[in-house]
Amino acid sequence: MLQSIEICAGAGGQALGLEQAGFHHCVLVELDEDACKTLCHNRPAWNVLCEDVKAFSAASYSGIDLLAGGVPCPPFSIAGKQLGKDDERDLFPEAIRLVSECHPKAVMLENVKGLFAPKFDGYRTHIVTQLEELGYECHWGLVNASDYGVSQLRPRTILVALKQPYARYFQWPETRREQPLTVGQLLFEEMSSNGWEGAAKWAEHADAIAPTLVGGSKKHGGPDLGPTRAKKAWELLGVNGKSIAEEPPPHGFDGMPRLTVPMAALVQGFPKGWEFVGKKTAAYRQVGNAFPPPVAKAFGDAIARSIHEAEREHLADQDTAGAVSPVSAR
Repeated sequence: MLQSIEICAGAGGQALGLEQAGFHHCVLVELDEDACKTLCHNRPAWNVLCEDVKAFSAASYSGIDLLAGGVPCPPFSIAGKQLGKDDERDLFPEAIRLVSECHPKAVMLENVKGLFAPKFDGYRTHIVTQLEELGYECHWGLVNASDYGVSQLRPRTILVALKQPYARYFQWPETRREQPLTVGQLLFEEMSSNGWEGAAKWAEHADAIAPTLVGGSKKHGGPDLGPTRAKKAWELLGVNGKSIAEEPPPHGFDGMPRLTVPMAALVQGFPKGWEFVGKKTAAYRQVGNAFPPPVAKAFGDAIARSIHEAEREHLADQDTAGAVSPVSAR
């Protein structure tokens, strides 16, 4: 079984996808207490460290298969000041430090699309240079979650770095040919679960994928679906984005329904039944900050294949070297 370290684990979106790809998490590091409780609640066997990643050392995990994480996005988010390396929340330097401590076979780091803005070209080059000096071959690209089965656009940057011989087998995961479920198809069961007679008509109208789910910042006033532009996009799908509901719309409901935290989690690609610990605002923040599990699984599968292929080649080479012909044995 492949083994991994997960930093900035949040509520487990990336960790869950990597688990589905066959990775066993030796340790998950997360600072937010509610998110740590969510991880422990859903996966009691996981080794969760509720601490600042700056206090964590990976030295005891030397040679581990994968170091992964979704380092904080505010330093590069279009919605923020985009201070990049000058933002105290930038944890790319910590990720590089951990790589240098444990020398994993592969690294995967996720962030917002704002990191690909021209103003951060130099910083991205700096990160790649540091990883190359540590012996890694880097692949950095922009992906849409909808290309991997998630019912929202959600563009994100993903950095994958691998050592040789694993790098030679890595291929960027192909996108899915089939279209993801529309918001109506995805949420009909939840929308109708409390007796709302209008759920079927609503689902028929909600005939597209969702806009990118936002609203996960601690500086944000409360649990809603983001700024005015995002709310208008949700309104086109028949969703009131001004707040998050406690329950699905009841029998006799008239108006535009709101999402609940479980509905938002489905939009984010979490499986039904993954529960978020904390009050509504804290729970929604965990959802809004998450990395969609299906995207993490797609990249986890690609990384796992690279490692397995390299190890199979190594074993084959050993078998060939160990085979002695009758002529050479004389």
